[in-house]
Amino acid sequence: MPASRSRTDNWRESLRKVYERGGALEISVDRGLPIDGREDNRGSDLVWRVKILSMTETTIVVEPPAAFGASIPLSIGVRLVGAMTVGQNRWMFHTTVKGFSPGARGMRCAVLTMPEAVERCSRRSFFRSSTADLRLPMVQCWPLLDPSSIAAPEAANRGQISDLMNGSGPTTSDVTNPEGVLLPEVGPMFNAHLLNVSGGGLGLLLSPDDSRALHSRPFLWLRVDLRPEIPAPVAMTCRAAHTHMDSSQKLYAGLAFDFSHNPEHRKFIMDLFGVYAEAVQARQQTEQRDAA
Repeated sequence: MPASRSRTDNWRESLRKVYERGGALEISVDRGLPIDGREDNRGSDLVWRVKILSMTETTIVVEPPAAFGASIPLSIGVRLVGAMTVGQNRWMFHTTVKGFSPGARGMRCAVLTMPEAVERCSRRSFFRSSTADLRLPMVQCWPLLDPSSIAAPEAANRGQISDLMNGSGPTTSDVTNPEGVLLPEVGPMFNAHLLNVSGGGLGLLLSPDDSRALHSRPFLWLRVDLRPEIPAPVAMTCRAAHTHMDSSQKLYAGLAFDFSHNPEHRKFIMDLFGVYAEAVQARQQTEQRDAA
């Protein structure tokens, strides 16, 4: 029996090994597959990296999704797409928030239902299975030449998003176009995808050709596209922490959040991640009620 088939059949053992090594799962609120092939206003899937705290035959207890040290609330009954990665292999599955359990430092840990089965992802479709299709958010990245120049652009970003959320902003749909956007002092732009969010930073997937730009400066200025839940790309500053390339030449970069040059921006970004999580869960619950 091929090794990949054996690991899929024995996925519970693989999951337990991830837990015993202090590993994590990736979870995302399940948007479901498009109906009749339509992608109308589907949006992107924000993936949260959460540590496994304990397991039973029927449940998996994980740390709550977090950003900047603040927990992101999940609701009981919300359907999630989960994933675990072991080496170059990745499996996706469906689970549900069953409840909560107290953790260290007052943490409200999420109790997830143990999946009935998992499905191995192919190397070409690392974020897709027959029953789930994660669409990673696009990220515009710039090497930051002068970190002291970020205050005005980030204030402009707060104003733009606040106006749009209040219904007083421009109606143009081309909000991802960086032309006309106030930028700090930066180098040439390159694009990436947002792999996941953890309490301390972001994971990006980018072209190997952009590795030099990634390492050309200590800091990056990013615009993360979370539409339609957040009406315009979210600007933030991050510091490159580590990179690695897998056997298929995919380049992964770990970034740490950095608000040392503009502390005022921290709460705004933290709140937006919460707004996103609440909005995508509310959409799922509305669709469930409409289908009932």
